[in-house]
Amino acid sequence: MLSRIAHILVPAVGRLSVTTDPGARLEPGSIIAANHTSLADPAVVVAALRRLGVEPVVMAAAGLWRVPLLGRALAREGHVPVIRGDRRAAASLDAAAEALGRGRLVLIYAEGGLPRRKDAAEAAPEAFRSGLARLAERTGAPIVPVGQAGARRVTSGSTVKQLAGLVTAPLRRPELHVHVGAPLKPADGRAFQTDRARTAVTTAWRTAASRLDEAAALTA
Repeated sequence: MLSRIAHILVPAVGRLSVTTDPGARLEPGSIIAANHTSLADPAVVVAALRRLGVEPVVMAAAGLWRVPLLGRALAREGHVPVIRGDRRAAASLDAAAEALGRGRLVLIYAEGGLPRRKDAAEAAPEAFRSGLARLAERTGAPIVPVGQAGARRVTSGSTVKQLAGLVTAPLRRPELHVHVGAPLKPADGRAFQTDRARTAVTTAWRTAASRLDEAAALTA
């Protein structure tokens, strides 16, 4: 249901385009690592992946499970709540590993939260936390780097600005782009794996951001 909703809603608020590297593969049991810039970008990424025939399990902030209807839908579909700063956080990796073992693809935001910037500009991914590397180390799953750009044009900044962005997005129809990179094989060393994944996601993000610049040049 989450993928279907994103597939319907995202084209209503922006112009979504998707590209892939020549070596990109979204094989069963892969970890998808994406940059996190806005409350809107999970929907953008999920909609893009659906176009590529993939409906991932999403690791998301546990607070979403407290939202009426949405929480029940997330639980029913097997998405993974992440409780940060709590010993129960390890349970989210257990659930993600189980999903990978069943051949599902798992979408993770390794930055662990949203940037504190108030502007709508693009910026490279912030430092990654260790959860991504620990999950890859534990499961042996490949990491597929994904970069998205444009979601901050839908919603960013203060609560008032975010609400205003959502309301006006269908009229503004901002450009949104998602780029999928080639998968990374698991590597020894969590720090090395973390840095390597961040570099790959940053490269994918740069490709996505450059597509937005190209679209802006064509409409100028």
